[in-house]
Amino acid sequence: MRLPSYIEDLNQWRADFKFSSKIEIRFSETDMFGHMNNVSPFIYFEEARIKYFNHLNLFGHLAEEQNKVPVVGDLKCDYMKQVFFGDELSIYVKASNVGNSSVDIHYMAINQRSELCLTGRGTVVQINPKTGRSVPFDDHQRAQLSTLRESVNM
Repeated sequence: MRLPSYIEDLNQWRADFKFSSKIEIRFSETDMFGHMNNVSPFIYFEEARIKYFNHLNLFGHLAEEQNKVPVVGDLKCDYMKQVFFGDELSIYVKASNVGNSSVDIHYMAINQRSELCLTGRGTVVQINPKTGRSVPFDDHQRAQLSTLRESVNM
C-alpha cells in the first residue's frame, strides 16, 4: 500500500492516535452497490473532529456566541480500502502540528476487521468570526492540543 506524503512511518503514525469516535455506514451514504459515497469521509472527519475538540474543551461550547471559532482551511482524504453499507468505522483524530493560530489534524479510519480504510489530514484555523482574521491559540488551547495522552474512545 502506498502511503500519503503526510505519513512517514505507518506504525508510529497509527500508534500516536489516542482519540476515536465510532461511525456506522448508513444506507443513505452509499451508492446502488452498497459502496460508501466518496464525500462521506469528510462528514465522518468533521463529526470526529468536533467530538475531539469538545473532549479537549478547545473552543468552549460551539453553539454559544464565540470570539474564537475553528474553520477548516483544507481537508484531504486518502482511500485505502473500500467501505460498504453496515461497516463500522473507528475514526481516529490527532493534532499533528500546532502553529500560532492553526493546527494540522490527522485522521485514520479503521473498520470492524481492524483494516485501515481511510487516512486524512487538514488544517484548522482559529478565527474571529466577526473580523475573519486568525486568532492565536491561548496557553490553555496549546496545552490541550499537545497533551492528549490517555486512550479515549467515544
